[in-house]
Amino acid sequence: MKEQESIRNIKGIGEKTEKLLAKLGITTVGDFLRYYPREYDEYTEPVGVSQVTAGKKCAVMGRITGKVGVRNTGRLTIVTATLKEENSFLQLTWYNMPFLRNTLQSGGFYIFRGMVTDKNGRKTMEQPEIFKREDYKALLHSLYPIYGLTKGLTNKLMVKTIHQILENKEIVQEYLPEEYRNYYQLAEYNYAVSHIHFPKDKKDLLLGHHRLVFDEFLLFILSIRMMKEKTQDMPNSFAIKPVWETENVIDGLPYPLTNAQKRVWNEIERDMTGHTLMSRLVQGDVGSGKTIMAFLAMLLAAFNGYQAALMVPTEVLAKQHFKEMEKLLKEHQLPLKAVLLTGSNTAKEKRERCAQIASGEAKLIIGTHALIQEKVEYENLALVITDEQHRFGVQQREDLSKKGTRPHVLVMSATPIPRTLAIILYGDLDISVMDELPAKRLPIKNCVVDTSYRPRAYHFIQKQVEEGRQVYVICPMVEESEGLDAENVIDYTQILKEALPSDISVAYLHGRMKAGEKNKIMEAFAANEIQVLVSTTVIEVGVNVPNATVMMVENAERFGLAQLHQLRGRVGRGEHQSYCIFVQGGQDTETKERLEILVKSNDGFQIAGEDLRLRGPGDFFGIRQSGLMEFKIADVYQDAEILKEAGEAAGAILALDPDLSLPQHERLRDRLFSYGKERMETPGI
Repeated sequence: MKEQESIRNIKGIGEKTEKLLAKLGITTVGDFLRYYPREYDEYTEPVGVSQVTAGKKCAVMGRITGKVGVRNTGRLTIVTATLKEENSFLQLTWYNMPFLRNTLQSGGFYIFRGMVTDKNGRKTMEQPEIFKREDYKALLHSLYPIYGLTKGLTNKLMVKTIHQILENKEIVQEYLPEEYRNYYQLAEYNYAVSHIHFPKDKKDLLLGHHRLVFDEFLLFILSIRMMKEKTQDMPNSFAIKPVWETENVIDGLPYPLTNAQKRVWNEIERDMTGHTLMSRLVQGDVGSGKTIMAFLAMLLAAFNGYQAALMVPTEVLAKQHFKEMEKLLKEHQLPLKAVLLTGSNTAKEKRERCAQIASGEAKLIIGTHALIQEKVEYENLALVITDEQHRFGVQQREDLSKKGTRPHVLVMSATPIPRTLAIILYGDLDISVMDELPAKRLPIKNCVVDTSYRPRAYHFIQKQVEEGRQVYVICPMVEESEGLDAENVIDYTQILKEALPSDISVAYLHGRMKAGEKNKIMEAFAANEIQVLVSTTVIEVGVNVPNATVMMVENAERFGLAQLHQLRGRVGRGEHQSYCIFVQGGQDTETKERLEILVKSNDGFQIAGEDLRLRGPGDFFGIRQSGLMEFKIADVYQDAEILKEAGEAAGAILALDPDLSLPQHERLRDRLFSYGKERMETPGI
């Protein structure tokens, strides 16, 4: 079985299952191998009844006291039993499993495993698994993979299929030279893949995890640095000089630029009017005013007679930037034409706009990846700006840069990566940091609460909507998933519809929806036709709705701090006071302390640093920065040490072989090519 083979060649995958897997981005055997478990269910040491904690899954051992009860409610058969340890009790409940009355014996010693909840002050475990001592001993410390699913797929099917694929040994040929594997103590690739899916224990999991994280970072860094070799110290062939128009725009803004904005603008202007091409990354915290920097750079190019293109990851954001640019041109009476190019343009619109771009009539071009399609030709493109560029993949940035003479490159990012790590990741770019928020911004009020706070939160949401405001609610999952105890967008939308008055419009948004559906929902939310939007992290990508004042994040413990801070950046953009409610799913004290950092600070770079400090190697159970940087398994914060190793290895490889043309690097070059293709085709969150 080969990586490139269709999943239809796997036994048991029919047309229906193929369509469901495609929703998860799985179309080939290789996709399946790299669809890593979302988390692991660990068979931990059993504890006594007095040691169980509400909100946690555990194994508890004890004797059943009293009779095993069975009662019928019409639709349900309910079996109950009680475990007692001195003055501690645990109620056990099973639904529609009447045969258990013959399995469980009063006075019998068992191990029960499940989620503990608190019901009216009584600790309860519903639908627990049942084990005899010797059977549980065989499973002790083992880890069972839990995958992200879509409706119609089961975890059991995923596990069975991965097992089947892995039975065919060495599906992927090892592509990393042995000397690097030995030096960095990396597992063989196929071993790593096998043990990330089915580890014997945590040590085994860490071994597989380390290799796969190293690979993701190495391939990303090699892609970036090989581009650098092509662009480094290239002469600036564009005759660009400072213009008064940009100064007039700055003077006419309704707010003064912050000192950070002034510093960054000076760096951009100096680069664009200098002797070599600009390659600059502007890292700005959420709401720090990066967009005006992009617009000023575009105006500088346009008033020198050249074209400038701004490429963003979503149509909603492209339309938003286009409207803001048109407003700026109109307010300052600037004689420039801007055009919007996206996938949803009609054929006629595309023809007209492409003609305006090719003739040079359109100087300012804003759009999605439609900007890099073959039929789009530019007359004299001098500046390319990519917003949140990691979402495009390196190849797409390269493709846009190839449109005509190699242009100046400006990359905007709201991902607050500590500078030391940003230098490793974006080695081809000079880095500017915007670490200051506009003075008019009201600080967001934050709180960390448990699930008992929900009724109060719903009442607060209702009150805010009645005052004319809007609300985001974030859930970690799209829909209910077997084996994962976390809130999901589909069911939560229904819960809110029932909890809030019927005149409040509640809708949902997630990355598996078609682009047209997503655009329609976001446009309706921007127009206040939808008051409460329940979403996955898909909304973290720069959508600006100043009227949104509440951000409620369910299962906040499942996200990294840096990503929670980015999500929080969707509110606090208007004149009204804004609020962020982080709902913690469990009762874990350490998790609460970690989340409290967000209450104490609104500084993304400080939070990123804290995230880096708090999470040591191997601390990756349930707190990945899901979606951040679009890495499948690597996490810039948690895997910072591996990132440094991968950066060092990339440097050594390219110093020896800049084009990867040596025989020992042939497989690595092939893998690098397929990696670039994968990143371009990665679906949204």
